[in-house]
Amino acid sequence: MFLERTARRSPRKGWIEVICGSMFSGKTEELIRRLRRAEFARQRVEIFKPAVDKRYDEARVVSHDATSIRSTPVEASGNLLLLAAEVEVVGLDEAQFFDAGLPAVCEQLARQGARVIIAGLDMDFQGRPFGPMPQLMAMAEYVTKVHAICMRCGDLAAFSHRTHHSRELVLLGETGQYEPLCRTCFLQAQEAEPATGTP
Repeated sequence: MFLERTARRSPRKGWIEVICGSMFSGKTEELIRRLRRAEFARQRVEIFKPAVDKRYDEARVVSHDATSIRSTPVEASGNLLLLAAEVEVVGLDEAQFFDAGLPAVCEQLARQGARVIIAGLDMDFQGRPFGPMPQLMAMAEYVTKVHAICMRCGDLAAFSHRTHHSRELVLLGETGQYEPLCRTCFLQAQEAEPATGTP
């Protein structure tokens, strides 16, 4: 009887999970799978994505294989504190496109008892750590790195090679603009590209 009363008074325990990897590695599919399991368990779930991501749908989170789930686009990470109040499970897709305040926001949500599940690219098209993802991975209790298949040799791919000529850091990618590559093929592709003067 005492244990039951104590359990009822215990605050919810929050934590952070990160799902990371290259383009076409199944990050969003894994995020959606976890969120749907939480919904099936009758938990209060909210999903958010950066407002800049309008590739497949204005509001829904959509994977490359067309699996989708409802979401709320947000302009800045600080908005999440209000929008995710009283939520048990918070899902974030394309976390690399959020601002630098996202790690602190996720930490606060976890301290308030939310399970925070984040999906995003860990590296940009040049193979460098991307946005807030490195800090999020360091803070998280659980990190899952998923892999695509290298489009050139068939090995596991961890890099997103941009096939489009643009050198802008943010170029929302679809199938024709990126290809997943293993380290060897990625380095070969980088060496084969003409110099652009971009540091």
